[in-house]
Amino acid sequence: MTVIYETMYILLPELGDEQVAQIIAKYENFICEAGAEDITIQNRGKRRLAYEINNHRDGIYIQMNYTAPGSIIAPMERNMRLSEEVIRYLTLKQEPIESIVKEEETTATAV
Repeated sequence: MTVIYETMYILLPELGDEQVAQIIAKYENFICEAGAEDITIQNRGKRRLAYEINNHRDGIYIQMNYTAPGSIIAPMERNMRLSEEVIRYLTLKQEPIESIVKEEETTATAV
């Protein structure tokens, strides 16, 4: 069963544009080969971190939205954990928009 996921990861701030593009392509290819569809990637750019992580005050934020089977999440996060370029990562399961709209409609009619 495929589910909608959002993965946000933070890269080292000293990486160049080419290196960032290579890392983004690496993870995009990984999830593509594992069966992900509807992949959307946004490079959020270099931002200040809320707190210091491994002596870094800044990081390059990357957001990936995709539809995939749940079995690809653990291997992808393992790759990110072992990568020296990735400071932090987080994957969230998103609810489909249709189910949110249906919930709002049922609560509106009940009131």
